[in-house]
Amino acid sequence: MYRHTQVGYLTLIVILVAALGIGASLLNEARPVAFGVAALLVIIAVLFSSLTVAVGDGELRFHFGPGFWRKRIALSDVKAATSTQSSWWEGWGIRVTPRGMLYNVSGTNAVEIELRSGRQFRIGTDEPEALVQAIRAAISVPHRT
Repeated sequence: MYRHTQVGYLTLIVILVAALGIGASLLNEARPVAFGVAALLVIIAVLFSSLTVAVGDGELRFHFGPGFWRKRIALSDVKAATSTQSSWWEGWGIRVTPRGMLYNVSGTNAVEIELRSGRQFRIGTDEPEALVQAIRAAISVPHRT
């Protein structure tokens, strides 16, 4: 069983600073739009501040924050897992990229998952080798270069 949570500290700090800046503008005059934007930023910070990945019980599971955007993939559907890098321009969050979907909370390290259907996607992580090893052990796939 593998389970790891990566916290996107930079993302969290930037979003919360922006929310505080907007909130500070409310001290002079109450503005409903500014309050709404600040509240939305705090909600986004909570939902996307971390990414938890787990391998076990026949599944690869991952979710953002307290359980937002949950994904479950049967390990029997996984063909391969390889360590890779995302480009800085692919960003963080949930993204469509030329190499499939990217689920990322911070940094550029990722694990590319290839499914037996031919579809692929990437999961961002700060410990790509440990995640690759856990997936390979769970699906008993030899190392691929």
